[in-house]
Amino acid sequence: MPASDAKTVNSNVHGMAWMVVSGLCFTGVMISVRNVGPDLPAAVSAAIRYAFGIVLLAPMLLKADFRFPRGRNLKLHIWRGTFHGLGVLLWFYAMARIPMAEVTAISYTAPIFMTIGAVMFFAEKIQLRRIGAIVAGLAGVFIILRPGFETLSSGQLAQLAATPLFAAAMLLVKRLTQSDSAAMIVIMLNFVCLAVLAPIAVLTWKTPDAVQLMWLVCATIAATAGHYCLTRSYAVADITVVQPITFLQLVWTAIFGYLLFAETPDVWVFAGGSVILAASTYIAHRERKQQSMLKPETATLPSRVPGAGV
Repeated sequence: MPASDAKTVNSNVHGMAWMVVSGLCFTGVMISVRNVGPDLPAAVSAAIRYAFGIVLLAPMLLKADFRFPRGRNLKLHIWRGTFHGLGVLLWFYAMARIPMAEVTAISYTAPIFMTIGAVMFFAEKIQLRRIGAIVAGLAGVFIILRPGFETLSSGQLAQLAATPLFAAAMLLVKRLTQSDSAAMIVIMLNFVCLAVLAPIAVLTWKTPDAVQLMWLVCATIAATAGHYCLTRSYAVADITVVQPITFLQLVWTAIFGYLLFAETPDVWVFAGGSVILAASTYIAHRERKQQSMLKPETATLPSRVPGAGV
């Protein structure tokens, strides 16, 4: 095997390993939020999570060369954080009410909504094959929810509403990466999300107990670790290699949901999740091919970000 091929294989293996760990971390986030439960309002849980996030990011904020963005970039950060914050609010609500595996499966639709948004708002061209992938992905959602055969719950509706909000936030991230560092994007996300969620948290305030605070700290740490591992995965491996590994998160959430919360795995969730993930992976593959034809400075982030809800 040529040295270059061996290096590629080695990088892909490392990328897959990082993605596996990332999925476990995000599963840890979901377990933590699930343990907080519906007794604490979603806005309160989410606001506290981002307050803890700012504390974790304090070392970055104390750096002498850090400067908050201004002008157009600041507006983009505000819009991105607003979309993400509202999505997080709905995600926390869903997490307390429907099985973790179901939340995970529905979240796989994010790249599909991103593709639709890119066409609608950024006038990106779309070919017939990607339209087919979008239709397949939406069919996967119908397989999971089975409207007409099952009554849609408030948790399912909340997660369905959250996913396009996360997609809109990620579309804005793509624009921001052309001018701002990853650290800036993460820091601003925490500040704006907290600003968006704090007023709602005040209106619905319920003081968390020590156990709930502990779980929210765990969620914050696990989310930070998960995003780090995710970034490492995309840095060393091709997205089309690591994308299918995200399916393991559905497996983890089903296993831990059954063991810890007696959530019975639903075959329809796995069937629909598989269809959605296949469609999302194809969209990621097509995006990767498009990016390879662009200059390095105009390349964008991967379309699928596991754990985007946190």
